[in-house]
Amino acid sequence: MKICIYGAGAIGCYIGGRLQAAGSDVCLIGRARIAEQLCQHGLSLSNYRDQRWHLEPSIIRFSTDAAVAASADLVLVTVKSAATAAAGAELAELLKPNALVISFQNGLGNTEVLHQALPHHTVLEGMVPFNVVHDGHTFHQGSEGELEVREHAGLYAFLDDFKRAGLPLIEHFDMLPIQWAKLLLNLNNSINALANLPLKTELSQLDYRRCLALAQREALVLLRTAKIQPAKLTPIPAHWIPRLLNVPDILFTRLGAKMLTIDPQARSSMSDDLAAGRLTEVDWINGEVVRLAKQLGRDAPVNARLMELVHRAERSEIRPSWKGSELLAELLIAGPGTDRL
Repeated sequence: MKICIYGAGAIGCYIGGRLQAAGSDVCLIGRARIAEQLCQHGLSLSNYRDQRWHLEPSIIRFSTDAAVAASADLVLVTVKSAATAAAGAELAELLKPNALVISFQNGLGNTEVLHQALPHHTVLEGMVPFNVVHDGHTFHQGSEGELEVREHAGLYAFLDDFKRAGLPLIEHFDMLPIQWAKLLLNLNNSINALANLPLKTELSQLDYRRCLALAQREALVLLRTAKIQPAKLTPIPAHWIPRLLNVPDILFTRLGAKMLTIDPQARSSMSDDLAAGRLTEVDWINGEVVRLAKQLGRDAPVNARLMELVHRAERSEIRPSWKGSELLAELLIAGPGTDRL
């Protein structure tokens, strides 16, 4: 069974590389920049447990031409959310009728966008809980977690591939609670991007954690109104996390140890996008909270303000590095009272 990674950037190369290192038949589709790097140096992978893998250039099937997806039995879509519609349109011209598609992307609506372009294919919601950093040589998994996906009989043929790779697929009947739980954690991406610090350094500071608590509390109030219960992806339930984030630093290092189990140099993908001068996925992360608020006739001023600040940073020639106290003051002004929700 052939597996194709469409949009092989950091996440795609890591998952695809792990699958191929374990013996699966994998092809990668991505940009010429990545193709050139892999052609010269091969595909090197590592994780926070100090495990390492390497694929020589001669055995890597990487193409900038999406036509190689025509023979795939399973396609993992890992493009940025803004490129989802274009990805669906291109795959619609190529995929064989029984090919299965999984969206391993941020946000909530990418699966529906793909399904609209691929109405005769099965498109499943997926979730990648860990972050991957590419330093130009190695694709490094900086945090823990397992791949989550909506259950489907068609996945049975591929379960062993992912298990052999050490990336087992955890299947769920309903992915919406999983997606919202991941998105609540991903609300930190914008804060980390604005802080311009490694995740571990940022989360070790109370003012930045209070910023995240504000964004999460705002989202949790809306989710409660919408009668959506986020899944439990962490040792404590989602609605307890803002309380944990507000404890003093010395206490958080003990109680929040799991959240700090991150590679010391790892940053959010949004931070990496700003560093590279690329548009971010803030509209598909904090923007999801803002859209839910509008659906409910409510406002989401904290997440809306974070969106504005990230968009401003996208347009700026100088990378911002917000201090925690300054960013917290900005969010408290935007959403008065939300710190007490």
